[in-house]
Amino acid sequence: MNRNFWITALIAFVNSLSFTILIPIIYLYGKQFGLNDFQTSLLFSIYSIAQFFATPVIGKLSDRFGRKPLLIISLAGTVIANSIAGTATTAGLLFFARFLDGITGGNASVAQAVISDITSPKNRAQAFGIYGAAMGLGFVLGPATSLLAQQFSLGAAFLASGGVAFVALLVTIFFLPETLPHQATKSKNIFDLGLGNLIKGLAMPGVGILLLINFLTGTTFTMFTYAFQPYFIQVLGQNSKSLTLLFLLFGILGVIMQTWGVSMMSKKIDVVKILFLGLFFRSFSFALMPIFPNITYFVIISIMFSIFNSLVQPMISTLISLNAQPQDQGTALGLNASYLSISNGIGPVIAGVIVKQSNPLTYGYPLYLAGLLTFFVLGFAIYNRKRYTPRNS
Repeated sequence: MNRNFWITALIAFVNSLSFTILIPIIYLYGKQFGLNDFQTSLLFSIYSIAQFFATPVIGKLSDRFGRKPLLIISLAGTVIANSIAGTATTAGLLFFARFLDGITGGNASVAQAVISDITSPKNRAQAFGIYGAAMGLGFVLGPATSLLAQQFSLGAAFLASGGVAFVALLVTIFFLPETLPHQATKSKNIFDLGLGNLIKGLAMPGVGILLLINFLTGTTFTMFTYAFQPYFIQVLGQNSKSLTLLFLLFGILGVIMQTWGVSMMSKKIDVVKILFLGLFFRSFSFALMPIFPNITYFVIISIMFSIFNSLVQPMISTLISLNAQPQDQGTALGLNASYLSISNGIGPVIAGVIVKQSNPLTYGYPLYLAGLLTFFVLGFAIYNRKRYTPRNS
């Protein structure tokens, strides 16, 4: 891996750190502005919906004008948005900040396009594995950083997130060169910014089916993430400290698997089979988690889940990159991130319908459902494998 790859991995880590600092505090911060539960949930959905529409636009523009300028614009948007949120005096400003962060939040797809630009097809699975590990490390350190910022105020966590994103912005400006080998042909219609690709992308050979698979896996995964924390605390009787330690364990295992594990496996097993393996154990883990409400049992299953779950997203990104044409890498990976974003808004809604706060055991129901649906996604992926398997696999 060359210097530019490691710079991109550093940007991915800092970007992930910036994002995960906010995860523990958005709900509580919304409450400080007098928002009810439904209004607070919109703070999550407005970000995902804005990102859904913006990401393919940013991806296509990166194919047209270059990776670096779009990455700079996207990171700058995050810095400004979180600065506004951290100093907001009204709920309206807070909602605007979340919308702005979402509408400029396509930096992950652009960073993935950079990796596609600078790595050979045979090394791409390993590259996306390391990229995923860099983001995973951010997911480990983000909540810890958030906890430190909260000692001052909840708004300080937003400011810390903006500060971390500013570091990524500086690294991009001063150290990352342009990596786009050939600019895409400019459209005759200057307003053709890629929104139509949200539908057209599903017809892209090899890519469309992967976008659908990623949307389905994202939806089932966010059903799990909705129910995981209340199940751990209310059903298993644990506290936020033990939950943080479990997330730390998840992050460490994910980093190991996405660096050493993916590198070793990709030398012996093709990318498609690694994806199948990850989906199978994700499904198996989801279904097993709520069977016995015992903390030792739950941690053991969670460790198995963490090891194999870390294979899924890097392999989907790798397959999309291998199937997309060189001039369409940013567009394809932008669509991938976009469909993943909208799935983040759907999964929790499905899970929320089937749980009842008055009966904590119902927090296990989304886990069973996520396991069952992930198994069907695995079957769908196996059935359609010829449509997205790279020719050299």
